Amino acid sequence: MALLLLGVWGILLLLGLWGLLRGYAQDPSLSLRWPPGPRPLPFLGNLHLLGVTQQDRALMELSEHYGPVFTIHLGSQKTVVLSGYEAVREALVGTRHELADRPPIPIFQLIQRGGGVFFSSGAHWRAARQFTVRTLHSLGVGQPPMVGKVLQELACLKRQLDSYGGQPFPLALLGWAPCNITFMLLFGQRFDYQDPVFVSLLSLIDQVMVLLGSPGIQLFNTFPRLGALLRLHKPVLSKIEEVRAILKTLLQAQRPPSPSGGSVRSYMEALLQQGQEDDPEDMFGEANVLACTLDMVMAGTETTAATLQWAIFLMVKHPHVQGRVQEELDRVLGPGQLPQPEDQRALPYTSAVLHETQRYITLLPHVPRCTAADVQLGGYLLPKGTPVIPLLTSVLLDKTQWETPSQFNPHHFLDADGHFVKRGAFLPFSTGRRVCVGKSLARTELFLLFAGLLQRYHLLPPPGLSPADLDLRPAPAFTMRPPAQTLRVVPRS
Repeated sequence: MALLLLGVWGILLLLGLWGLLRGYAQDPSLSLRWPPGPRPLPFLGNLHLLGVTQQDRALMELSEHYGPVFTIHLGSQKTVVLSGYEAVREALVGTRHELADRPPIPIFQLIQRGGGVFFSSGAHWRAARQFTVRTLHSLGVGQPPMVGKVLQELACLKRQLDSYGGQPFPLALLGWAPCNITFMLLFGQRFDYQDPVFVSLLSLIDQVMVLLGSPGIQLFNTFPRLGALLRLHKPVLSKIEEVRAILKTLLQAQRPPSPSGGSVRSYMEALLQQGQEDDPEDMFGEANVLACTLDMVMAGTETTAATLQWAIFLMVKHPHVQGRVQEELDRVLGPGQLPQPEDQRALPYTSAVLHETQRYITLLPHVPRCTAADVQLGGYLLPKGTPVIPLLTSVLLDKTQWETPSQFNPHHFLDADGHFVKRGAFLPFSTGRRVCVGKSLARTELFLLFAGLLQRYHLLPPPGLSPADLDLRPAPAFTMRPPAQTLRVVPRS
């Protein structure tokens, strides 16, 4: 009996030693799967290195020490950061579907529950994205009728600005036109600027975007259990429910969907029509109809509206650039001729200014991805499910790609002869399989609205301030919004 027990203990001891040695042998190879990075603190990880605002700049500083591919710990969550044009482009273009998923971000999991267009993954994301791209095309995006709608909205915006009679107006007012264009696509109707639904939607979008960029939501996303205990998510969920209530009302007002294959007049109507078809996984049930529309309301308004505000604000800050744009518009278009998309080829300086605006403001610094399978990035093998941050700020401010990355310089997009030049590192809409679905519409809107406004107005700071006095520091929000500011416009003779 004693010999038997001794034999059992001997076997267990050998198994234990084998497991220990196997662990030692495996640990080095496993560690090679992760890029280098700063040593994490208990519980906090590397949060103490990032700060609360402009975390993208802190990540760029870390990349100078650890390289273009490095690991940070957001609390206990290991996350890989890609910094610089080469690393980001290689990952987003070269990995195909392996880096097309989103990680489960706690606040968006609560808001969308895996549905919608922007924070979904897998089959649900593919179905929603393909549907959205197809529907936007069928509604005229990228075609002449859409240009007419944008120019009609430009006329409405001009009337609103004229009503101020040269007195200061809030910079946010400039966002009303791109928001209304998005609403036309989503709901099949434009709104008067004083319409209670329009006013309520814009106010709620503003509040949601500010809350999503708040330190409380950052804390909730990093420590969801603690955040839930402190109820940090409640204010944004409350505002989201108010948006959903408006969307449900607008959904009920849609006409009965046409038979399959029939023409539709709005994104919502197309969603309802799609839901009538064979849909065994309920990808286009009412919950996902609202989720997709909510995504389009939020992303489709905020990004273009904020970019147009920045573009006009920068023209006030840099009056010599404004003057050059207006000289080119006068020379090419002449008085009274509204801009058209095809005019961009003959307006290289105007196009360069718009491109430089998008590069300089880095509106959406990063939205994380997640590996859908084991994937090789920068010489490191990352396991499936790894959160990855493609740092777009680091691309748009890459010192190896831009001559003066920290300055507003339209000559980044002009050659020695003043011709417009494309730059590979110009990725404000991201690239690859997750490139912005509204890229084409946004570019058309921005050009037509920007050119139309500079064609008609002198853009000026408010009384008592000079262009040099204007503060360009972004306002805190989910995107890099321009600061709350008033401006003046005076019609040009």
